[in-house]
Amino acid sequence: MRRLSLALATLAIFACHHETPAIAIHGKPDVILVTIDTLRADAVGYAGNTRVKTPFLDRMAAEGIVFTNAHAHNVVTLPSHVNILTGLYPYQHGVHDNAGFKLDAKNETLGTMLHRAGYATGAFIGAYPLDARYGLNAGFDVYDDNYGKGAASLDFSNQERPAGAVLQAATNWWSVNQGKPRFLWVHLYDAHAPYRPPEPFASEYASDLYLGEVAAIDHALDAQLAPIINADPNAIVIITADHGEARGDHGELTHGLFAYESTLKIPLIVRAPGLKHRVEPAYVRHVDIVPTVLDALSIAKPAVLPGASLLGKIEPRDAYFEALSASLNRGWAPLTGVIHRGEKYIELPVAELYDLPRDPREVTNLRSERRRDAEEARQLLAGMHATVTAGRKVSSEEMARLRSLGYVSGNDAGKATYTAADDPKNLVALDNKMHDVIDAYERHDVPRALALAKEVVATRPEMAAGRELLAFVLQQSENVPGAIENLRAAIGNGQNDGLRVQLGLLLTETGKTAEAVQILAPLA
Repeated sequence: MRRLSLALATLAIFACHHETPAIAIHGKPDVILVTIDTLRADAVGYAGNTRVKTPFLDRMAAEGIVFTNAHAHNVVTLPSHVNILTGLYPYQHGVHDNAGFKLDAKNETLGTMLHRAGYATGAFIGAYPLDARYGLNAGFDVYDDNYGKGAASLDFSNQERPAGAVLQAATNWWSVNQGKPRFLWVHLYDAHAPYRPPEPFASEYASDLYLGEVAAIDHALDAQLAPIINADPNAIVIITADHGEARGDHGELTHGLFAYESTLKIPLIVRAPGLKHRVEPAYVRHVDIVPTVLDALSIAKPAVLPGASLLGKIEPRDAYFEALSASLNRGWAPLTGVIHRGEKYIELPVAELYDLPRDPREVTNLRSERRRDAEEARQLLAGMHATVTAGRKVSSEEMARLRSLGYVSGNDAGKATYTAADDPKNLVALDNKMHDVIDAYERHDVPRALALAKEVVATRPEMAAGRELLAFVLQQSENVPGAIENLRAAIGNGQNDGLRVQLGLLLTETGKTAEAVQILAPLA
């Protein structure tokens, strides 16, 4: 282990002092950005995973630069993609979760920048969290988010489309725009829970359906995207993920609660003409992607962007990160942090500090042993951190659509002071129980879903998201009066406007219009 650590340290020193690599860019090369939702950095063949077949990604890795310590800044889909496409940190652009936020038009996207540079721009989206309504469509001639939207429903309707359908639309657009410089962004959502890979991957990966989804995505990329890349050797290709997947690490089932390496560390490959293959161990970030593309195209980087190009000398880079979904939707303690000189500091009521090179699984909290390092990181974080935009509102439609993808969203008031009882580490079992409610409902086990939802509310009765979840299951079990009483109790306890809207809708549906008007009047 010591030899391995020394070898990695030597590589890191070398990486920080290598010369700017030769990059043979002529004219306006095509640019292809692929974002694979929920893809762990270690869930690919080129990273040493022998349990999954990813020949397309392996070839791209062999032809480009592989960044083995790349990190996201958020652990849910929308804000992470905003980071990737704007090159800004979340505290700069103000988008912190999948619901209740929209990218302000004043923030330019890579689509905007390349469109201004004369590129045809096309984006092809796999699921609802990146719907055009959230603002990432800015600058794209075509923003294809036809994921099967339908009408918003309180049921678990499908709000995504498979990789093959996304890639078919993308390659059609590519052909139509032949002869122009093209910027193509493809978003593939398949690896997101619930894991339902198509055959033959469902059978081949029956013991690990998540890896089956990864293999299916790679197969679709190999069949549909590889031909256009092979025919366009001058294209700049960047492949990454928005975040990873916990898969039980630190007790978390999926993602969104914590920001440990299983969800924050992401794969990143950069392939461009003239770039030689290498494995780069330096710490890099999502906010470095936009500066990299601009550098390759000799477009001046806007001064507001905190990132740096990945094509030249890799200097030490600090990285801000956050996981605020549980705080925004449940009223739990907000999680923010910073990676600094290989140490990862997590700001929570029970703060954490990890030495990532020596402890990549984040087993040993060094907060007590390295107080000086922790305080330095805390002060660095304080200089980055900004207050979450006030006035966030999640509509009932957003709640319904995101619930169909496994997210429980709401509008939960925060606190002035948080204690260890509000720390997500002490609430992970409750988080898992909320996931179990959704899982039971999807398996049509409504009695179990109802029992679990009642346990959630009993455990933390002040949590609006739990009340919303219980009301949903009660309604779907045809106990609308029970759902109404649950929401009445929640509103009586001073809970949020989202529950007030939900109650108003149920009262209207049951003919209690006068009471609905009274409930909704404060929101007018």
